[in-house]
Amino acid sequence: MGFRENLQHLRTTRNMTQEQLAMLLGVSRQAVSKWESERTYPEMDKLLRICSLFECKLDDLVMGDLTHRQVDRIMSIPQGQSPQDITGYDKSTCGYALKLPAGILSILLGAALAVLWAALSTALGNGLSDYAVVIACIGTTVGIVFILSAASARNGFQKAHPFIEDFYTAEQKSGARAEMLKGAVLGAVLIAAGIAGAVLLRSFELFAWAAFLSLFAAAVFCILRGYLLWLRMDVERYNQRSFSLMTEREIAALDDVELRRIARKAKRKRSVCVIIMSLATIVGLCLLFIPQLGAYRWFWLAWAIGGMLCVAANLYLDIRGEE
Repeated sequence: MGFRENLQHLRTTRNMTQEQLAMLLGVSRQAVSKWESERTYPEMDKLLRICSLFECKLDDLVMGDLTHRQVDRIMSIPQGQSPQDITGYDKSTCGYALKLPAGILSILLGAALAVLWAALSTALGNGLSDYAVVIACIGTTVGIVFILSAASARNGFQKAHPFIEDFYTAEQKSGARAEMLKGAVLGAVLIAAGIAGAVLLRSFELFAWAAFLSLFAAAVFCILRGYLLWLRMDVERYNQRSFSLMTEREIAALDDVELRRIARKAKRKRSVCVIIMSLATIVGLCLLFIPQLGAYRWFWLAWAIGGMLCVAANLYLDIRGEE
């Protein structure tokens, strides 16, 4: 007996498909297929993960005979059931859908509170308006911590589980779509209320901007959270994104030429968007925190324009790739 026979036996006794085993090991289904057909051999870290998953020793897995080992039915995946979330994908994506909007909410609320502080200081004439920058900095710092934490957790999960089997039902997808629409409607109502409030308070410019930013922050949270919760249902998109996180060595190891092309294209798209949004963030923060520019009201446009440029860049790369 050898590794191939042992792996096939361990997988089948747990009622695992190649795709399910691949998800748990953080590889593609094609990789598991190649291991079981002896076309390639897993790296040491993958061998150790297999040992941990099936509770066996490395020597036994590689050179021993595990086909006579007693089957642990408790650890087996029930047969005849619809696909299950065996990697914790839903919990991970729901966490991301909360942390990212919360980070943006913190930045916008920090700006709103800073404007309100400046308005109150001006009205009371207490000379404390300079502290508005401190409030904005606190909100921005907290927001950046949330955003970086969300991005780090998502990238870490995707590195560990780059390919996921779609386990969502049609009912769950329909429910997520309905929640996204509710979030969009609520967001639109909040933005309309913010505009109306700003018009009513137009005689008090700073108070008007504070009211608008507060309601705009709540609107962004509702819209973005609903969108991300709906987007998590698109497992195929998640799997495609995994290509953009591959190293050049991992891409080169792909046997399929078309997969290598897709992976390199996804990687280029991600790099372009990272550069664009990084520049947008720098511009937005400069508009917010440099009074000499006199454009703090429009700082949020930097991210809106950055997002549109990302879409345009992706479309250009798609069109160029088809030529």
